[in-house]
Amino acid sequence: MPGPRRAGGISKRCECRGEGGKRLAGNCPDLPKKNHGRYRLIQELPPGEDGKRRRFERTGYETSKDAQKDLDRIRAILDLAGDEEDWLRRVGDLMAGVQKERREIPDPTEVSRKLGVGVPLDGKMTVGEWLDTWLAGKKTRATTNHGYASHIRTHLRPHLGHLRLDRLTIGNLEDMFNAIDDRNEVVVAENAARREQEARCRLDRPGAPKARDRARLAQERARLADMPPYRKVTGKASQQAIRRTLRTALNAAIARQLITFNPAAFVELETAGRPQPMLWTPERVERWRHTGDVPGSVMVWTPDQFGAFLDAAEGDRLYSLFHTIGFRGLRRGEATGQGWEDISLDSGLLTVSTEIVVDGWTPVETVPKTAGSVGTIGLDSETVQALREWRAHQLRERLAAGPKWEETGKVWTTPTGGWLHPDTLSKTFQRIRSTTDLPPINLRDLRHVAATILHATGADLHTIKETLRHSTIKLTSDTYTSLLREVDRTHAEAAVLLVPRAKRRAAE
Repeated sequence: MPGPRRAGGISKRCECRGEGGKRLAGNCPDLPKKNHGRYRLIQELPPGEDGKRRRFERTGYETSKDAQKDLDRIRAILDLAGDEEDWLRRVGDLMAGVQKERREIPDPTEVSRKLGVGVPLDGKMTVGEWLDTWLAGKKTRATTNHGYASHIRTHLRPHLGHLRLDRLTIGNLEDMFNAIDDRNEVVVAENAARREQEARCRLDRPGAPKARDRARLAQERARLADMPPYRKVTGKASQQAIRRTLRTALNAAIARQLITFNPAAFVELETAGRPQPMLWTPERVERWRHTGDVPGSVMVWTPDQFGAFLDAAEGDRLYSLFHTIGFRGLRRGEATGQGWEDISLDSGLLTVSTEIVVDGWTPVETVPKTAGSVGTIGLDSETVQALREWRAHQLRERLAAGPKWEETGKVWTTPTGGWLHPDTLSKTFQRIRSTTDLPPINLRDLRHVAATILHATGADLHTIKETLRHSTIKLTSDTYTSLLREVDRTHAEAAVLLVPRAKRRAAE
């Protein structure tokens, strides 16, 4: 319902002056003449924060119709606020600003859209203000919002926050990403300088430094203390993620008709390719043992190497978890979130429906991020047996804990039944690996191990996709084609060795 109509109206006045130079205004005898004087509108506005009365006044209209048109528009804007005090103050502030800056009276429809969204009404909203408004209204899961907030805080607000939302251009975004690349170059140089300085702070000889060395070391360490700490560069994949955050926020602004163009949809960035998994072949293992070099960011064990890890892990209370991840390809969060109610040991079926992820450092239970991640997979007999043995062990822990037991219903828990922190899995995995001579991989790479094992048994890409619950067969193909070719080469070598040859026997 419209709010109360405030005092206001239209009058005619002129600049004629009478005796003594006083302006006649509305008392001029020539005002009735058609072309004499100008029309003025006056409209009372809602009080400001200080409670004082204020009004909108504009003069210079040639006809009363022109003045009435603007007065009707002002009153339509005031009526939008109804009886809401906050809205009344906002529309009052808007019209007071329009008068002060002598701007055109805005379209009531446009004001209505902005009023409902809760953004500034004067058309001067900055990118930073919109990003804050957009993020506050996001209903996505906490970890996703945490990523959005990080992009806004670290990159978008410092580079773009001061710019007007409706004037954001592709050039502004290019400037931001160029600045990020420039910073990356500085970070790389400063990290290299710090490594060199750390080398100067170490003595080549064992034992306590001699007196002549202590003074030099003190100087070198003082220089090291003044240097910037190690920092990470903002890589191409991260820059693409920053662009996606901004593009999503600007699409929301378009949906609310705050802007009409999304520059983030058109800015060009170098494509960040998905890291390709690489197999720890004997040649790569040999080089790693001599040099410590890891040839890729995503490394995968062979089935023999995974078997060696399982042998080392067999006495650990989380053995069944690593067994299940390595054979059935669960993600870390899915393993920590797995509930007993979603496992049928008799039927050999496991359904992924929840996961525990980390928001900052706090574990949060949520549904998987994509619908494709939810699904039911079959369990082999050895995995079922490992889970049965773990279930019996967990029941013994429950009896030992007594009243301290926390009934979470999770498959893998702390000794008192509570949630496992996802980081605990990663640290336990690396602790067990460190007791072996196996080359390094990360816990998440056990999913890739599962893919190689499936392929080794004759499974095709579609079967691997269904087991790992990828969203598309293309994702499976893009991720594993090169890896599975390496596995095929390994099998090809093994096949050749199966065929006896006289030359080979003589060489042996």
